[in-house]
Amino acid sequence: MPPPVFRFAPSPNGYLHLGHAYSALLNADLARAVGGRLLLRIEDIDASRCRPDYEQAIYEDLAWLGISWEPQVRRQSDHLDLYRDAVEQLAARGLIYPAFESRADIARLVAAKDADAPWPRDPDGAPLYPGAGKRLSAAEQARAQASGAPYALRLYIEAARQIAGELDWCELGEGPGGEAGIVAARPLDWGDVIIARKETPTSYHLSVVIDDALQGVTEVVRGADLFWATSVHRLLQALLGLPAPRYRHHGLIRDSDGRKLSKSTAATGLRELRADGVTPEQIRRMVGLPAAS
Repeated sequence: MPPPVFRFAPSPNGYLHLGHAYSALLNADLARAVGGRLLLRIEDIDASRCRPDYEQAIYEDLAWLGISWEPQVRRQSDHLDLYRDAVEQLAARGLIYPAFESRADIARLVAAKDADAPWPRDPDGAPLYPGAGKRLSAAEQARAQASGAPYALRLYIEAARQIAGELDWCELGEGPGGEAGIVAARPLDWGDVIIARKETPTSYHLSVVIDDALQGVTEVVRGADLFWATSVHRLLQALLGLPAPRYRHHGLIRDSDGRKLSKSTAATGLRELRADGVTPEQIRRMVGLPAAS
């Protein structure tokens, strides 16, 4: 029987912090405990924010932590054609449509609707897409796209759910509400999610399921903030005929105000801690992991 395959998949849009260290070390520890393989993937589809120096820093920080991975790091920006092909597959089944509203447009639409009753929101707290994109005719969609206007390609979530049927996943960790074991997927909670954009032929949701399948990943170990996103991932796996790995969502490392550590909030980076004399063993203690064996 082939060994389990784990992966750590950071984005090079900032320096790694303690939250990344916890996830990377946990993946490495679990892989070592079961004689599994550990892969490294660079999720760099956002060309506007990802930088080569951040990618190099990822390699340096992981090596400093004592983490080793198999060669041939997968870089998503090298595989955009694969994601385009998947979008075309979904479009050929009538499951994709272009939506032309900006984030500001959507915010105004939701604010107007919130005046009557609270508008539904997805598990991350963002409002479900309320726009008119799905009501445009094929000719109107084509004209708008030909005009050069920016757009997002969204999934007809209800139609996709009808095709895929009931879905679930094997959860080896614990969800926000204590969910574990076999968890029922709830893709409708996300509304018509974005699958790609005009300038980027994929999204996190799409590329992650394709990459996990192509790399033979069997164990996805990641933060609990992505727990319910697994519903979307299971839906895309079913639509594209991809295998479903086992999932283990772990708790998040939070700051003194209880917020999860984030690059956007300038969480202290591992390179800063290293410069201050913190050791890899101290990092393990800081994130609540036992000493390295």
